[in-house]
Amino acid sequence: MLKGIDPLLTPELLMHLCAMGHGEWVAVVDANFTADFLAKGKPVVRLPGHSLERVAQAVLSVFPLAVDVAQPAGYMQHSGLPIGETTGAQSAFIALVQQLEGLAAEQVEPIERFAFYERIAQASLIVQSGEATAFGNAILCKGVILP
Repeated sequence: MLKGIDPLLTPELLMHLCAMGHGEWVAVVDANFTADFLAKGKPVVRLPGHSLERVAQAVLSVFPLAVDVAQPAGYMQHSGLPIGETTGAQSAFIALVQQLEGLAAEQVEPIERFAFYERIAQASLIVQSGEATAFGNAILCKGVILP
C-alpha cells in the first residue's frame, strides 16, 4: 500500500504507467474487448469489476493528459448511435476528463469502432476494465509532468 495512491492502481499498472513517456497512449477498454488479440505483445492489465469511468479516474490520478495534442482523449463511438450521442458509460468518461483535466468537448474525440481498433496499435498499454456496456472503450494520451 502507498499513501495517497488510488487503491485501484495495482503495482503492475503503476509500473507500466510510470514507464510511459509523453505522447504515449493508454487504452481503457471494456470487459468484452479483444484485448489480448489486439495487444499483439503489449501489456494488458485487468481490473475486473470496475467501470470505464472508475478505471479512467484512477489512471488520471497519476497520468496527466497531453496539452500539445488536439484531442488527448477519445472514446469508441457506438456504431448503433448517431455521431454525438453517447452511452451512459461514454458520457461518464467524457464528463470525467472534462472535469479532471479541463478538456473542452471538442478535445474528446468520438472514434469509429474500426478506427479505434487501429488506434490500439499506437497504444503502449491496454487496461481492461469490467465495464459491461457495449462500446465502453476509451484512449488517453500522456502528457508531461512539470516540476
